[in-house]
Amino acid sequence: MTAAQRFPGWSVVWVAFIVAVFAWGVGFYGPSVFLLTLHTTRGWPISTISAAITTHFLLSAAIVAFLPELHRRFGIAQATMAGAVLSALGLCAWASAAAPWQLVPATLLSGAGWALTSGAAINAMVARWFDHERPKALSLAFNGASIGGIVFTPLWVTLIAQLGLLTAALAVGITMVAIVWPLAARFLKAGPADLGLQPDGRSAAAAAPEQRPKLPRSALLRDRRFASLSTAFALGLFAQIGLFAHLVARLAPELGAGGAAAAVSLTTVSALFGRTLLGWCIGERDRRVASAANFLVQAVGTLLISFGTGLGPLMLGCVLFGLGVGNLVSLPPLIAQKEFARADVGTVVALVTAINQAVFALAPVMFGALRDASDSYALPFALAAGAQVVAAMIVLMRRR
Repeated sequence: MTAAQRFPGWSVVWVAFIVAVFAWGVGFYGPSVFLLTLHTTRGWPISTISAAITTHFLLSAAIVAFLPELHRRFGIAQATMAGAVLSALGLCAWASAAAPWQLVPATLLSGAGWALTSGAAINAMVARWFDHERPKALSLAFNGASIGGIVFTPLWVTLIAQLGLLTAALAVGITMVAIVWPLAARFLKAGPADLGLQPDGRSAAAAAPEQRPKLPRSALLRDRRFASLSTAFALGLFAQIGLFAHLVARLAPELGAGGAAAAVSLTTVSALFGRTLLGWCIGERDRRVASAANFLVQAVGTLLISFGTGLGPLMLGCVLFGLGVGNLVSLPPLIAQKEFARADVGTVVALVTAINQAVFALAPVMFGALRDASDSYALPFALAAGAQVVAAMIVLMRRR
């Protein structure tokens, strides 16, 4: 295919990739760095800052549940542009907080920005353009999340050390808006139907008619396939978010701040490799079996991070944990694509994402409370490994 004939869906995938870089770099990896920075510079308790991170994710969950309606009402492009602005404002609010209560309005802004630019939003950008090629397209788009971790975790540490927290937040926020805004306006407004195309570049004449109308949310919520999917990934993401929110704080005493940031980057490099491998190899293979294997590999890595000492075991733990990190975001849409009608996939993904976030939003504050109570990260991280094993068993319950 010549450059002139190139399927425009791949341009959308690259835009989604860039959006994911900023979304995860700011809304996912940023809070773990803010936790350590605010704890050391302001002296605020880890449990208090963790509660703010929990609020950040809870608000996002409430918005994500209605993301399909927001996209239909305002368009994917406009919602993404608004998400970039809200994320930037949230960054500045976090950085300028002078008292713990001021983190509350900061989380309202950052949580809304995260909801409009993260998992369900990335899936919505890509899914309407791809069907057969969706695993590869989603893998590429969500790899932006891993790049966000590779780039932003050490970048945050460096910028905060050299410029201070507020100036660093201003610089990142302005850059995010300056890059995401024009890309969203240029590439996310039109869908394949506007160009006379169908998913994967088929002509409109090749389109298969939709077989039935969309199911209501209540029917989807009662579906056992949905229940096993959302429960398994809620547990897995509960463990994952809790670990990431506290990973820098867990590793810094042994590896130093720079070493801890490097370890997080190694985790995200592993996530990049793991997601790419899955996207290119899964094909028509059982996606629930792949999910169970993913959870178990993460459980081994989590145990190493929990009980390991020294550079070698901790780094190996980060690699094993990281191999499955990205797939916890990309696997639910791929399972939904196989098990639900096309008309329902967008709603299923939004509901799974919202429920998962409502559950894993509790992880940062619970991990922080357990850490403060036990004066160690061994207990919360060991419980996370247990949650990953249980998730592996649950996801296989509705294997088809």
